[in-house]
Amino acid sequence: MTFRLPLPALIHSRPHLSLAIVLGTAAYPLLPAHWPWITRLLGCWDVLVWTYLAMMGWMMIKADHSDIRRIASRQDEKGPVILAVLSLAVLVSLAAIVSQLATTKGLPDETLTLRYTLSVLTLIGSWFMVGVMFCSHYAHLYYTAGGEKPLGFPDSGLTPNYWDFLYFSFTISVAVQTSDVSVRNRLLRQVVLAQSVLCFFYNLAILGLSINIAASLLNG
Repeated sequence: MTFRLPLPALIHSRPHLSLAIVLGTAAYPLLPAHWPWITRLLGCWDVLVWTYLAMMGWMMIKADHSDIRRIASRQDEKGPVILAVLSLAVLVSLAAIVSQLATTKGLPDETLTLRYTLSVLTLIGSWFMVGVMFCSHYAHLYYTAGGEKPLGFPDSGLTPNYWDFLYFSFTISVAVQTSDVSVRNRLLRQVVLAQSVLCFFYNLAILGLSINIAASLLNG
């Protein structure tokens, strides 16, 4: 069976991601032509990521419980595939940063500044993107589940909102643990495991790249 998600379906189910992809793609021909192609791709990725984060942040701040339910029900069964593709894109962005930083010797200061700035923006933006996209997926799984809810929050008398799912997601991103929120079914354990492994290696990469950037600046 092949995966197909027509563009209209993607726009309907994930309008913020769709718009971010469009803007990120449209940015490529607008970036300086003398930039190396990989630098331009990183610039496009940063446009995509920060646009997505800004729109999702604004939406989450304004959303109430009915909004969360409606958004969760709008997302379809292709969510895990989209999540996997975005996670792979995040890892590819790390590889692009490594490639950028591996060829900095002898470059002029303005080029070095550009590369370091893009690297920092990409590291921070991609890290936040992982937390936000998993948060959205947890909300989708919670509000579309029949019967017992797959996540158990300690204040069970309250209906969880995006702050609760952000708390759960970013606790995993930061500490690779679930804190005081219980995971109640196998599907959620699989998703949590995937996020934990992704964030473990991503955090290691951030540490290594940060040391590399600091050493390059000190030696430069």
